[in-house]
Amino acid sequence: MKAWEEVLSPPVSGRTQKPREAGYTMVIDKGMGLLATRDLAESAADYIDNVKLTFGTSAFCDKEFLIEKNAILSDAGITVMPGGTFIEVAIWKDNWQEYLKHAQKLGFGGMEISDGTIELSLEQRAEVVKTAVDLGFTVLTEIGKKDPEMEVPMEQRLEQLHQDLKHGAFKVIVEARAAGKGVGIFDKSGEVVENEIEALLSGVADVNDLVWEAPIKSQQQYLILRFGPNVNLGNVPPEEILALEALRCGLRGDTLKRAYFEDIGRPLPEA
Repeated sequence: MKAWEEVLSPPVSGRTQKPREAGYTMVIDKGMGLLATRDLAESAADYIDNVKLTFGTSAFCDKEFLIEKNAILSDAGITVMPGGTFIEVAIWKDNWQEYLKHAQKLGFGGMEISDGTIELSLEQRAEVVKTAVDLGFTVLTEIGKKDPEMEVPMEQRLEQLHQDLKHGAFKVIVEARAAGKGVGIFDKSGEVVENEIEALLSGVADVNDLVWEAPIKSQQQYLILRFGPNVNLGNVPPEEILALEALRCGLRGDTLKRAYFEDIGRPLPEA
């Protein structure tokens, strides 16, 4: 039982519970130790679906440490995966099959597959995705380049998305990097580029197939107000998980404001 459950319910109802198909939250982990990992699992496991050991950071962990860390999260019902940049190196070095098998030995249950930096044909991308799915990983793929100067046309990104889902990917991540600025649906200041969202949505049958990387509160707020409390969000800093859950459930100012004025039947005040 939650601490306030007997007295108050969140203003926004309908929040999904784990295991979730919608309302998925992916945490970005840049190097938490075991104590921080345990604290996170104890305080917020109900609200975290996936922890990504971002970039290639897991390469610098001692083997036994990494196995223990992955076990803490997995035992709390959280999928753990290494960052997509790391498998890009394995693909480049033609060592990705061994990489996948070793990831299993280390206790990873999820796998991010991307080509944010390298060039990857549709055929090889499909092979990697299908192999990871067959090995039992929860596969999240990613579309979009990390360098906006290298970005491929939206038509090509959508082709990747549809192929990935066809071959068993659980969700497709929309690239925004850890900073959430100057990439994907965000401009250099981190503001939403509406035309980019509309172009992406025009080729997507179900927005629930997408995980939007949105590390900044204003970005999370925009996506929640637009798509509802069960929008899938990624690259959320671990210290922001409960704050994000409050935003989803109407327990922060902007989402509370909408819930309150809708309930009393008055127009939402102008921002």
